[in-house]
Amino acid sequence: MLETKNLSPQQLSALTALFLAIPIGFTFFLIENVWIGAAAFVLTFIGSYYLIGFVLESFIYRKIKLIYKFIYQTKASKREETYYKYILPQKGIDEVREDVEKWAEQKSAEIELLKQNEAYRKEFLQNLAHEFKTPIFAIQGYIDTLLSGAIENPEVNKKFLENASKNIDRMVNLVEDLDEISKLESGEQPLYKENFIIQDLIREVFEALSIKTAAKQIKTIIKKGCEAPIIVFADKEKIKQVLNNLVINATKYGKNNGTIIASIYKTDGMHVLVEISDDGIGIAEEHLPRVFERFYRTDRGRSRNVGGTGLGLAICKHIIEAHGQTIHIRSKIDVGTSVGFTLSTKRN
Repeated sequence: MLETKNLSPQQLSALTALFLAIPIGFTFFLIENVWIGAAAFVLTFIGSYYLIGFVLESFIYRKIKLIYKFIYQTKASKREETYYKYILPQKGIDEVREDVEKWAEQKSAEIELLKQNEAYRKEFLQNLAHEFKTPIFAIQGYIDTLLSGAIENPEVNKKFLENASKNIDRMVNLVEDLDEISKLESGEQPLYKENFIIQDLIREVFEALSIKTAAKQIKTIIKKGCEAPIIVFADKEKIKQVLNNLVINATKYGKNNGTIIASIYKTDGMHVLVEISDDGIGIAEEHLPRVFERFYRTDRGRSRNVGGTGLGLAICKHIIEAHGQTIHIRSKIDVGTSVGFTLSTKRN
């Protein structure tokens, strides 16, 4: 069977002209003679070939070229003009259809991504407005009360000013965290990598947060078998910030008299896995894919009452990804949560 899928316009014109010329030439051969039949065949073939070629070029492939120009949506370069003139006409209709379908799929995926980003942007702005609105309204309430006469009462005015100060601190922390994420995303904060022992840094963070953990009688330990010093190559201050955020979270949502465990494992010759685990309230499975989003809070226990800006895990994610590494979370309700991230053990 004749394969016509990848015929060029010239080949298609010639094939169609041949199908037209054969019966006409054969008819004249039967009616008149062989020479008239041959002449009819030649004239019909030549005339049909150029006519069909003209129709294909003018009404089909010109339209296809316009489709390609619309797909690329840019002024054609000399290279692209050569493609339109010489390469494109060699393509079969099925190949052109496949190109258009691929383009349509790509545009559909881009539109879907834009819709997701728009939904995320709206949710982010709503959360941001709520995060700022809560302390602002609180401060406004305290100041209005003081201006209404409570400032004359020494017992009340000091308490209200202290509460207003706490809400101002919350707003300052929120702005600083937002600024931190913006700089991390834009690459404005370069990484100053160095070699250091990860266990020493973990112990330093545990010591710095000992007052917070002692308040809930939480023990902080390095897992047995993970004490041997492991040298990593990373930005020490940034990784300290990650560990600080993770231990603070583990303290907030850990149970009284619980334990926070740091585990360090060599995954291969070039990477190490660091995990911070608690035995607290845990996170429901449906929330796990979103916990690294800005301001995302789960329903159970992770409310604004425990403080924080809701940006801690988002900052951790940006810092670890800036190192070219990965971060993950495992959790189960009433069992606990483990957040792990990888680090390089060698200079890149």
